[in-house]
Amino acid sequence: MNVVRRLGDSPRVRGCLNETNCPDVFELSTGDFAVIGEAMTDRLRGLLPDDAGVGPDEHVVVIPRDVLVRARRDIPEK
Repeated sequence: MNVVRRLGDSPRVRGCLNETNCPDVFELSTGDFAVIGEAMTDRLRGLLPDDAGVGPDEHVVVIPRDVLVRARRDIPEK
């Protein structure tokens, strides 16, 4: 598995000038997506709908709305 490309603008373009608190979205060679964001599993687990679950190897990650909105133009239709 490799990172193929960034979706949306780089953190630097969005105003993040250091290596901390810089959420990001990437497309992987598998076609899946990787997200860098704030880990919020413990805080949000009890707020998820009844039919949602977080597995032992999964985490709830929050990214700012602006990051996903900017990435939208790069997300493939299929």
